[in-house]
Amino acid sequence: MEFTEAYKQSGPCCFSPNARFIAVAVDYRLVIRDTLSLKVVQLFSCLDKISYIEWALDSEYILCGLYKRPMIQAWSLIQPEWTCKIDEGPAGIAYARWSPDSRHILTTSDFQLRLTVWSLVNTACVHVQWPKHASKGVSFTRDGKFAAICTRHDCKDYINLLSCHNWEIMGVFAVDTLDLADIQWSPDDSAIVIWDSPLEYKVLVYSPDGRCLFKYQAYESGLGVKSVSWSPCGQFLAVGSYDQMLRVLSHLTWKIFAEFMHLSNVRAPCCAAIFKEVDEPLQIDMSELSLSDDYMQGNSDAPEGHYRVRYDVTEVPITLPCQKPPADRPNPKQGIGLMSWSNDSQYICTRNDSMPTILWIWDMRHLELAAILVQKDPIRAAVWDPTCTRLVLCTGSSHLYMWTPSGAYCVSVPLSQFNITDLKWNSDGSCLLLKDKESFCCAAAPLPPDESSDYSSDD
Repeated sequence: MEFTEAYKQSGPCCFSPNARFIAVAVDYRLVIRDTLSLKVVQLFSCLDKISYIEWALDSEYILCGLYKRPMIQAWSLIQPEWTCKIDEGPAGIAYARWSPDSRHILTTSDFQLRLTVWSLVNTACVHVQWPKHASKGVSFTRDGKFAAICTRHDCKDYINLLSCHNWEIMGVFAVDTLDLADIQWSPDDSAIVIWDSPLEYKVLVYSPDGRCLFKYQAYESGLGVKSVSWSPCGQFLAVGSYDQMLRVLSHLTWKIFAEFMHLSNVRAPCCAAIFKEVDEPLQIDMSELSLSDDYMQGNSDAPEGHYRVRYDVTEVPITLPCQKPPADRPNPKQGIGLMSWSNDSQYICTRNDSMPTILWIWDMRHLELAAILVQKDPIRAAVWDPTCTRLVLCTGSSHLYMWTPSGAYCVSVPLSQFNITDLKWNSDGSCLLLKDKESFCCAAAPLPPDESSDYSSDD
């Protein structure tokens, strides 16, 4: 892999949908860089520190959330002199997002008083009263024609269907939830899935006309759903729960056809490849070096030696490190907190939050565990290559970790004191954006070899 030098950032960074640009927040400045050369192509000055960035789907516009004001500013890459400022006044702005047509901005006010659709074409605006959430509870169809917005009034949750052409309400129906958590359209736009808060295990699937197609409740009297995700092909619905299990439903029958447990003790007949991160000291022959006594005394606190990181292939049985959350504290760190599908829907990776250093990779074609990655530090992020079956993860260290069906390997970042806290792929899979606390860099990520007989690889 090839890495660029590090560049300053102080907040969000993201690729444009067309993969040509990178938007970087540096205090109150929005810096637009070319993805290939990383040269600055546009520089915009906002009125306050940038808290949030989102590109329009056509990559021509970009909005900045200045939530300390609170205010939204939008900019155009095609017409740099064009500006847009949205201020809700005393109502405030808690969140903002683009509509699929890239010509409307949806803002949610503080305390979820209203959701407003602002037009960049004719300055018109439409209001939806009492949105359920600020950043959640809004989902668009894949074709961009309709929006589903969750609202709550009179102690009841509702779904509002709006046309994204004229933003008129096409229909409203109540849903059977105590406290709706979030909503997602299915990839084929034929159904809407919603799920309840963790206090009530309930997953509901509705048709756009308001008919309840399926209701699922795995158990009662316990914390329920923690994460939900459609597979890219639209055939599977994955539900991660606080009971540390992953359940997968079929879109044809709406029945559970796979249940995957995250156990701390892995035994036969498990056939999964287990990769464990280890430190390997570098053996350096210093017998012929002559160092003065003053140098040795001045460097008595220096590390004893250098090392490199690599994966060891471990056999079963193995006991994985597990943390038991305290029973007297809210929001326990347990259950499936991270869940992501591969682009071909064949694999899904999960992290059980009570085992934060373990990443599980499940094979949906054979309905079995494909691999386990045992890291030294808690996993911060794990993202799939959008073009092939390749998973990249980071743990807040100076290394990247990659997995493919052929094996797993570690890559050291050749930048001084650069610890990767987050990472993103661009849409064509050719480049990775790596974030440190106050800087970022990019890495060219060539496609992995088709065949590899060595499961364990170092940097």
